[in-house]
Amino acid sequence: MTKEEIFDELEKLDLPKDKYIVISGASLVCQGLIEKTNDIDLACSKDFFEKLEWPVRVEHNSKIKYKSIFDIDYELYDEKRVIEINNYRFMNLEACYEYIKKLNKPKDKKLIKDLELKVCLKDNYYFERNLRNAGINFIAGVDEVGRGPLVGPVVAACVVLPETFNLEGLTDSKKLSEKKREYFYDLIMEQALGVGVGIISEKIIDEINIYEATKIAMKEAIKNCNSKIEHVLIDAMKLDIDIPTTSIIKGDLKSITISAASVIAKVTRDRMLDELDLKYPMYDFKDNKGYPTKKHLEAIKKYGIIDEHRKSYGPVSEYLETVNTK
Repeated sequence: MTKEEIFDELEKLDLPKDKYIVISGASLVCQGLIEKTNDIDLACSKDFFEKLEWPVRVEHNSKIKYKSIFDIDYELYDEKRVIEINNYRFMNLEACYEYIKKLNKPKDKKLIKDLELKVCLKDNYYFERNLRNAGINFIAGVDEVGRGPLVGPVVAACVVLPETFNLEGLTDSKKLSEKKREYFYDLIMEQALGVGVGIISEKIIDEINIYEATKIAMKEAIKNCNSKIEHVLIDAMKLDIDIPTTSIIKGDLKSITISAASVIAKVTRDRMLDELDLKYPMYDFKDNKGYPTKKHLEAIKKYGIIDEHRKSYGPVSEYLETVNTK
């Protein structure tokens, strides 16, 4: 059923609109997350459920009443997590996400990822709030910058924010202008309960590879953070540490704390590349921050490489091979 067909069927339903909530797939269709669903699942209060004269079946140890294409139960009834569309009440996206994630059906794998991103883009305090509701108050966000450049270190940051922290517009540092990042950097440094930075040099990157170097940088950032930490939210990476962690794909978009760490790491590394630019202006580090832009690659061909170049990275190693074969 499409959105229009769902509303047509709801119009035929002989139940008061204020007595039930449309949940699951039908809710997602009507909120534009998926195109179609096969049935319409509802939730109502237990008292109202007991009064319904619909047939009953037992499913997953729960009694579900059904009629035509409608299923209704009371276990998911929650009036606090509702959105209203066309005067009908629907389970909101956050509740849909938690319900579908709990079911964890293989066919819903992509949907769960899409829902998580949608929920967190709308509310990037989602992970932090859930942890605080569980009694965890010192939550660190960890992110890194500098895995792709040909020059300089990889830098990670760890940030612990107060519960009252609010900075409108804070998101993944890559999506912010340089001016905005600098502005946010100062505010985060002023308001954070703790900030730690980990810097792993290009020489170590060459020795152990960028993936391992990134993990070390993140661990260093956590160790250097001057705050108590009860849980760590990490952008994508998994870390073997003594503190409980949650690895979040696209975490710098989904979590306000990881976004803050992203800004600290980005500004810290960019400032290092700006300093390097003063010594070697021909490579244009101030603009490219060490990434392999056309101007940067042309400068390598013309001027060679510097000590801060990563010798294990393609364009640099190719240059070295050329020089060594002459």
